[in-house]
Amino acid sequence: MAVNRYDDTLAWYTISTYSGYEDKVAESIKQRLDRPEFQDKILDAIVPKEKQIEIKNGKRKIVDRKIFQGYVLVQMRLSDETWYIIRNTPGVTGFVGTGTQPTPVSEKEIAKIKKRMGVEDPKYSVNYALNEVVSITDGPFKGFEGTVAEIDSTKGKLKVMVSMFGRETPVELDALQVKKIS
Repeated sequence: MAVNRYDDTLAWYTISTYSGYEDKVAESIKQRLDRPEFQDKILDAIVPKEKQIEIKNGKRKIVDRKIFQGYVLVQMRLSDETWYIIRNTPGVTGFVGTGTQPTPVSEKEIAKIKKRMGVEDPKYSVNYALNEVVSITDGPFKGFEGTVAEIDSTKGKLKVMVSMFGRETPVELDALQVKKIS
């Protein structure tokens, strides 16, 4: 019987993948989990994602964004056999670690990543001040400049005073539709 050069304790490991193949790699690994020969050896594969707010054509939508582009987390008992199986999964470029030795991810780090993934409502970051001059980057007022008159940080909205036709007009915008003028 061959000697296992790895620890064989259950831990999370990071594998690198070709960019854009993270979901395919995780799905391919998960398909193997039900096989009897992998029971208790490879337990899970996840692509860490978080919800973010995106503005496109003036419309706000919530999208899932990968936290670590090009990486998948795998919970497994590292052995020569499991290393070989994961390493030869299509789309996998290798394990993350020192030299040729894969390094387990700490439970503390996994807890932080899972907490970040579990947040259902994306946070709004409104990093503007009253009377600050901003440039509108999206929507029907794109290209205009204005002054921040009101801030609603719970909804991520700003009321910006825009000069149109010789008078100040209030325009309600999403905080993602403006940028600071430096």
